[in-house]
Amino acid sequence: QVQLVESGGGLVQAGGSLRLSCAASGRTLSSYAMGWFRQAPGKEREFVAAFLRSGTTYYADSVKGRFTISRDNAKNTVYLQMNSLKPEDTAVYYCAARQGLGSYYYSESYDYWGQGTQVTVSS
Repeated sequence: QVQLVESGGGLVQAGGSLRLSCAASGRTLSSYAMGWFRQAPGKEREFVAAFLRSGTTYYADSVKGRFTISRDNAKNTVYLQMNSLKPEDTAVYYCAARQGLGSYYYSESYDYWGQGTQVTVSS
C-alpha cells in the first residue's frame, strides 16, 4: 500500500505558474502508474495528466502544452508543473496511484489517492 501527500497549491494570478508535488511513502512510485486529477466546485473530478510505468505521459486537452507531469524516483515524488494558468484551472488537485490495469483516464482505475491541494487562479 502507498500513501500519497500533495503539496504546492495556492493562489496565483492568471498567467502564473505553480508546481504541485505528490510525495509517496510505503511503496516506491515506480511500481505504479500515476495520475493527477482535479475537481472544481459543482463539477465532477476530471483527468489532468498521467505518468505510466513505462514513462509515457498523457494530458487532458485542456492542459496540453501548459502542464507537465514528471516523476523523481530518488525522491519518490511525482510533480505537476503548471504554467500559463487560467481561472478555469481553479480546483482541488489530487494525485492518484494505479497498481493494476485499466485506463489512465478514469478515476475508477486508481487505487490510492492523496487528500488534495487547492489551486486558485485569479483573473
